[in-house]
Amino acid sequence: MRVPARRLPSWVWVSGLTAAALVAVTFLAVKADKGPQPTASASPKPSASATAKPSASPDESEPVAVPDGSGTGRRIVYSLDQRRVWLVDASDASRRSFKVWPGTVNPVPGSYTVGTRREGGTGSDGVEIENIVFFTVSSGTNIAFSNAVDGSSPPPPASGVPTGGIRMRAADGDAVWKFGTAGTKVAVVD
Repeated sequence: MRVPARRLPSWVWVSGLTAAALVAVTFLAVKADKGPQPTASASPKPSASATAKPSASPDESEPVAVPDGSGTGRRIVYSLDQRRVWLVDASDASRRSFKVWPGTVNPVPGSYTVGTRREGGTGSDGVEIENIVFFTVSSGTNIAFSNAVDGSSPPPPASGVPTGGIRMRAADGDAVWKFGTAGTKVAVVD
């Protein structure tokens, strides 16, 4: 005589899969926290003046167009030549644009995603920084957006010191921190 097979209710399967997913995510989070962490750096290019600040050009009150070839959708756009960042929403509209002080090591133009983020730390120039948003490594140097806690512009770097911090004013750093969550696209253009 055959005994009919009993099927488990769907809620049992869903509960089991949810529990397994939570265990996997917790394991990965603990493992990532114990791994090597990038160090933040935020200094200008050697050619930058120590007193230089992002200055308002005559047309700074006018919106600056997002560079062509920077992709589509929600993203952070960083122009190496213009030393400018745009925060672009999903409809391809620029929500904010501002000048920045780049480090001595530039990222290669291309597409990246925001990875690690840190609320604060010390830049390679010894300045306390915050809103640190890492998105790539170039020539062995971590590249990240950040701002000085005291709002200052970065001092000139020591000769030959590679720095990858892209420093900005505090209000702009707050905006990048809120906008640039993990996985956010970053487009670097010339």
